[in-house]
Amino acid sequence: MAQGLSVSDVVNVGILLSPTAVPNRNFGVLLILGSSPVIDTTERIRTYTTLTGVGQDFGTVAPEYQAAAAFFAQSPMPYQLRIGRFAQTPTSGVLRGAPFNAYQVATNLAAFQALPAASLTIPIDGAPKVLTGLAFGAAANMNGVAGVINTALGASGGCTWDGFRFAVTSKTAGTSSTVGYAVTPSGTDVALLMGLSAASNGPAPITGAASETAVQAVQVFSGLTGDFYAITFAPLSPLSDTVMLQVAATVEGISPVRVLGITTQNPATLDGTSQTDLAAIVSASGYSRTVVQYSTTNPYAICSFFGRALGVNFEGSHTVLTMKFKQEPGVIPELLSETQAGVLDSKHVNVFVSFQNGASIVQQGTVANGRFWDEVHGLDYLSYAVQNDLFNILYSSSTKIPQTEDGVHTLLTSVEATLSRSVENGLLAPGIWNQEGFCQIKRGDLLPRGFYVWAPLVATQNQADREARKAPLLQAAIKMAGAIHSVSVILAVSR
Repeated sequence: MAQGLSVSDVVNVGILLSPTAVPNRNFGVLLILGSSPVIDTTERIRTYTTLTGVGQDFGTVAPEYQAAAAFFAQSPMPYQLRIGRFAQTPTSGVLRGAPFNAYQVATNLAAFQALPAASLTIPIDGAPKVLTGLAFGAAANMNGVAGVINTALGASGGCTWDGFRFAVTSKTAGTSSTVGYAVTPSGTDVALLMGLSAASNGPAPITGAASETAVQAVQVFSGLTGDFYAITFAPLSPLSDTVMLQVAATVEGISPVRVLGITTQNPATLDGTSQTDLAAIVSASGYSRTVVQYSTTNPYAICSFFGRALGVNFEGSHTVLTMKFKQEPGVIPELLSETQAGVLDSKHVNVFVSFQNGASIVQQGTVANGRFWDEVHGLDYLSYAVQNDLFNILYSSSTKIPQTEDGVHTLLTSVEATLSRSVENGLLAPGIWNQEGFCQIKRGDLLPRGFYVWAPLVATQNQADREARKAPLLQAAIKMAGAIHSVSVILAVSR
């Protein structure tokens, strides 16, 4: 039956959705690189929101856990941490089984216990490892099942149960180290029960990898994800000062920007005549992306520093902080002489230190070249925020931004809005401009808003830039809010 003409012949309505804006980068996440054989080199990185989660994966003895404990002990507690696998030594091939839920654990365990004997074949390092006479009747849980397989594998490999799946690992390491899918020659399919067969839909087998240097690891993770800002190491074998200097030089130049955290326990750090210790060298090198902390008792003290320092929400009001005067839960304060404290200051080394009034605080809250941490952190955020906000203006506009004064005004308004947020969060503040001026700003002028933004007229733009569709150069003068770290008082007394 005819239903009449389409209304679209008269009124046609379409929907135009603007692209979703690109979110700002996260400047509050620490990446700990460790070499414990928990995360493989294919998975590479995991995210944690609690120390409990780290302990479930790594136990409470691993360096990764100890570093995470210093990080999560901070108050307020950080909300997120990343741990990455650093292949400090060659890694082993591994086959991780399909994960089991609680029902599958109970059902499969009962099936294992009911087997009088079983056989299993697992290819390890290119050769089939045939396991026979497997009896699971005495296995009280899945750890017991894994123990039976582990014993049968002998020198070829090992089998573990991590709480929700089995894993078989080769005893060799390197690129020729492999573990293939398991098969059951006959009888009950034990491979399927373990979640280790190709039909189990578990993860693909992981081939072992060659070792990598610390510098290579930093480069890998910098290319892998942009979702971390600070990086530190918690390997099974401590890294030498020479290696850490190489890492510091690398972090100084990688993009997007990162910062490196180092805890030093070298007594020479307190020696004013020593110019060859790690802290002295990175300071003399003028590195602005390395943060060093001295601690005699906690090799992961820098993680506590980052636990507080990275907690800034730049989108909030009065949220920017200075690291001086902060606490480091879990780190024992140092008892230093004035001379020793002065040496650490001269090398721009942070320390959690006791004062005669009973207080213990972090001082001075600097990076290796002497700049204050909050300035480096804040300006890294601000430069990215300006860039990203301008990108979103161009990206999300349903029409073009014209190469006119109105178009440039749109861009200037975006920059001003970003800078206004940094006034609100406490990074910028009104003050006197004490640098060379431009346009209407001269040395000695007051910046009442904390910033001044300017662009030349489009009409003055050279033809080549106009034809390349470039905007005129945008310039901004910004005044840092700074922070008060010390006070002098004169008490005038009258008798």
